[in-house]
Amino acid sequence: MSRFGRIGNRLYTGDVSIDFVGRRRTWYAISAVIVIVAALGLGLRGLNRGIEFKGGVEYAVQIAPTQSNVEALRSAVVGTGLDAASDPIVVTSGNGMRVQTEPMSEDDVTKVEDAMKAAGAGEVSSSSVGPTWGAQIAHKAVVGLLVFVALVVLFIWAYFREWRMSAAAIVALAHDLIITVGVYSLAGFEVTPSTVTGLLTILGYSLYDTVVVFDKVRENTKGITLSTVRTYEEAANLAVNQTLVRSINTSIAALLPVGAILYVGVAQLGSGPLKDLALALFVGMAAGTYSSIFIATPLAAQLKMHEPSMVAQAKRVMVRRAKEANSSRVVTADDGSANVQTDPVTTTAPTVRVMTTGSAKRAQPTKAPRSKRGKR
Repeated sequence: MSRFGRIGNRLYTGDVSIDFVGRRRTWYAISAVIVIVAALGLGLRGLNRGIEFKGGVEYAVQIAPTQSNVEALRSAVVGTGLDAASDPIVVTSGNGMRVQTEPMSEDDVTKVEDAMKAAGAGEVSSSSVGPTWGAQIAHKAVVGLLVFVALVVLFIWAYFREWRMSAAAIVALAHDLIITVGVYSLAGFEVTPSTVTGLLTILGYSLYDTVVVFDKVRENTKGITLSTVRTYEEAANLAVNQTLVRSINTSIAALLPVGAILYVGVAQLGSGPLKDLALALFVGMAAGTYSSIFIATPLAAQLKMHEPSMVAQAKRVMVRRAKEANSSRVVTADDGSANVQTDPVTTTAPTVRVMTTGSAKRAQPTKAPRSKRGKR
């Protein structure tokens, strides 16, 4: 067994334990800082909405994707003198470039195409998107997100019959969504329909990881009100430790190919739906793994510990442990032997008598000589 495998086995059996639930305030503080930074970036910089959301004209230009050509195309488009082309967006895309302008008439589109060809561009094709269509896409994206969240609440409640787990899962999903959108805002990546697809995908991934941990929590806490071995928080923490190696392995296996796609989309293709989708997946998967371990389960355990039954069960666990700590005592007998006795209230283990040497040693029976033994 590998070293990592041995660590995972010790985590599963409880020989080694990381206190995820007990140190929840630390994780909450870390998440709060990340979320605040993401929210500030979103509020100050906003999102770089793609043409699908704000409307406009996009030109696919066949030209070498060099910085000099970027400046040449930008100058050519601005030189047309059109108000809609006063602030074009020029980005590299594979072996060519993409140029975006505000909505304009067909005659103005032709004028911009001629200007780019005069600047050295080869074939130029254009596609127009109206602002109404972009608003419809944005509306459908919001509706899809709300429906997804509603289904998540119903699913977790129906599966676990525990509203506290539903609330913790929703908080974790919101945590992942804010961080992902904030990264998009801070990085300046364009938000396209591919981005929306990626966001919905990572929410599903985050939910999957959270449900796996919650399922182990339910297994560890079954009938816990009648037990005095562990508190609910301790059982939940054990569940996180037992699924920790699995969560790490699954996340690494998922992040490696997504990271490769992101690298190809940024370094090789330069722009396009592949890059937009990969960034949302990469950031969301990483945030989802973090939230399922450090946010969802500690929050669910914290909410659960407010129940009177859980408070009473935790007190019984503490009382039992206090009795066990004071249960062993040493008693000296009259003959000099030492008796180690245990409290019969807390354990059914028999009394162990340790005999001493010396004058108090028990006399050993003697046998008669062989000649004097009688026949049986």
